Amino acid sequence: ALLPFIESAFNPQAVSSASAAGMWQFIPSTGRAYDLKQNHFRDERRDVLASTRAALDYLQGLHRMFGDWHLALAAYNWGEGRVQRALTRGKLEGGPGVYERLRMPAETRHYVPKLQAVKNLVSRPQDYGLVLPPLPNAPRFVAVPITRDIDVDVAAELAGLTPEVFRQFNPQHDKPVILAAGSPELLLPHDNANRFLQALPERHAPLASWTAWVAPRTLKPAEAAKQHGIAEDELRRVNRIPAGMLVREGSTLIVPRKPDRHDELVPAQLADHGKLVLAPDSPMKRAVVQARRGGESVAALAKRYRL
Repeated sequence: ALLPFIESAFNPQAVSSASAAGMWQFIPSTGRAYDLKQNHFRDERRDVLASTRAALDYLQGLHRMFGDWHLALAAYNWGEGRVQRALTRGKLEGGPGVYERLRMPAETRHYVPKLQAVKNLVSRPQDYGLVLPPLPNAPRFVAVPITRDIDVDVAAELAGLTPEVFRQFNPQHDKPVILAAGSPELLLPHDNANRFLQALPERHAPLASWTAWVAPRTLKPAEAAKQHGIAEDELRRVNRIPAGMLVREGSTLIVPRKPDRHDELVPAQLADHGKLVLAPDSPMKRAVVQARRGGESVAALAKRYRL
């Protein structure tokens, strides 16, 4: 329960320099290994429920592997392969008391002590002169099912929340539309969930103004924008397409929904696997460059050549 405090300060939007994301800080490959979808519409590493399920599965697997919670936690931070190699180098068998004898980087060495320190503070705050606010043992949110695609702004409005607060509860959605085939439920505070369920059947206006479209060929964003009657800048912003890039054939774009297709559900295959693949608009030029004498970092080299 307290491990996300060490990983991310319980921030599901946290991203590390190693591209780890979410409350539990999954890197992309480990997220995929534990069935956390990462596509053009959502990143389940930020999904509070899905990422917690994955983290518990991962931690249980690590505990089965090493037979000790300290080693399991070290492997969660450092990687099971590195912990296994460290055990082999030290000719150590996994088990109680081994963690302290491992040779490991400072971050991993301090990882378990940090967790123990937070546990001590939370379980015995009076020993440290702290007064923690009362926290009721009750769910903060409930899961509400959806069966139709819905814009984030519309979902927030029906729930009586601002889009910013709605995204705090549903941080996996960073696009303007939620596809029901891929995300069949929303997380909402209890009172707002009741409000959403009451307001949803009473709404007669369309729920979704955006949909998914697969590019039939490689094309410029301006061409796609013109085809769908949207400003190029808006298409780039919604899909996060940088300047000077082409949209590759087979890519999925978020585009305005046509008036006669407001109730059309984006299929699960597209909702789960839609990807945006980009290519440079002009041929890449290659050149041989030389680092300065004494060595030079890749970042410094890139900056010097404006790359």
